[in-house]
Amino acid sequence: MLSALRERAAAAELMDDFASGGPELREALRELRLLNRLFAAAAPTLHGVRRLWKAAGKPERLSILDVGAGSGDVNRRLLRWADDNRLDMTITLVDVTEEACEEARGLFRGESRVNVRRGSLFGLSEGCADIVTGTQFAHHFGREELPAVAASMLKASRLGVVLNDIHRHWIAWSAVWLATRVLSSNRYIRHDGPLSVAKGFRREDWRELEGALDSGGMYCAWRPLFRYAVVIGKRDSNSAGGVD
Repeated sequence: MLSALRERAAAAELMDDFASGGPELREALRELRLLNRLFAAAAPTLHGVRRLWKAAGKPERLSILDVGAGSGDVNRRLLRWADDNRLDMTITLVDVTEEACEEARGLFRGESRVNVRRGSLFGLSEGCADIVTGTQFAHHFGREELPAVAASMLKASRLGVVLNDIHRHWIAWSAVWLATRVLSSNRYIRHDGPLSVAKGFRREDWRELEGALDSGGMYCAWRPLFRYAVVIGKRDSNSAGGVD
């Protein structure tokens, strides 16, 4: 396993097959919410958003666009933080699958600050949100694709981009493998969970991405539990400060 994790895995996740889906995918999205809570998935996204917000002078209003959002559950933590800081926040959840959009609409039913839209990263308008986030999104793309993905996210943002993704490590892989076996019988969860760790990142991967981008710099920090919070600033911002 240690040797297998030296490089990012190239295999595709089942969730990347947009021709499949249906009830089994919706069940997987619901179970993924439990795993996200178990592994504290929301915290690195909040860490990055808070950094960009502070760098922008703590504006009273902030718009977030979460691309590849799934059911968007990590954004509930952002809304609580916005309440605590009396911040007027709006969140747009974007995903390519109707199953994810349906789950998100159900999860945020009655929440006027959240809008759900089916769409692709590459169809986003320029400067359509203050901050564009991607939680467990970047690892779905290969090494050659990632600079274009980050550049598209950056183009769609006004302040910058927050990437929250998995540290490729044997401890993380073992923990996710065990959790998916104990907590789920869903085919997507059991296959994609451990694979997502194998497709995750190490510091050298983020350094490579930083070198490929025309941006205002990149901030990268390891966060519990085996995640990276990555902030990519616009060229005229001071929000990023190198890979720690």
